[in-house]
Amino acid sequence: MLRRLAISSACALSFCGLVASALPASAHDRPRAQSTHHAPAMTLVAVAAANPDFSTLVSAVQAARLVDTLSGPGPFTVFAPTNDAFETLPDGTVQSLVQPSRRADLQRILTYHVVAGRISAADLATAVRVGGGSATLTTVEGGRLTAVDAGRRRLRLHDAAGESFWITATDVNAANGVIHVIDGVMSPH
Repeated sequence: MLRRLAISSACALSFCGLVASALPASAHDRPRAQSTHHAPAMTLVAVAAANPDFSTLVSAVQAARLVDTLSGPGPFTVFAPTNDAFETLPDGTVQSLVQPSRRADLQRILTYHVVAGRISAADLATAVRVGGGSATLTTVEGGRLTAVDAGRRRLRLHDAAGESFWITATDVNAANGVIHVIDGVMSPH
């Protein structure tokens, strides 16, 4: 299931590499989770588990039984919400979603944050530029995300619910993909 979907053709055409990034223009826009280099042997799950700012995400991945998938060969691009991002959800949402009876809902939400393939910040910025200011990504869940140019070399993601999220840190590399940090939890519907 996780390999059947990939980025849209507009994004796929643009993997020619461009300068830097979609990082915020100033340090005060960045969350505590920063882009760092990790040992190449660490998977996406291991990299996230090593950063305390992703403890809620890691717990959700465990509850959804996606650890083996996201530790597999991939490659995957994960748009990862921090603990602070999860705290913006209504009270009780996370506690409800990690219940076994809600596993399918949680899997759908989490796989909506994953795109097949390793998409660097430069690749994403190029796709947006080539797309005239936006690029559509197809998630592993089957939905679509739109990356848009927000000016000052910054990118935002728009989800299926019409919400918009900043990409706050980029290119946290793992052996089987890359993590880009976002400031909210996206919804596939």
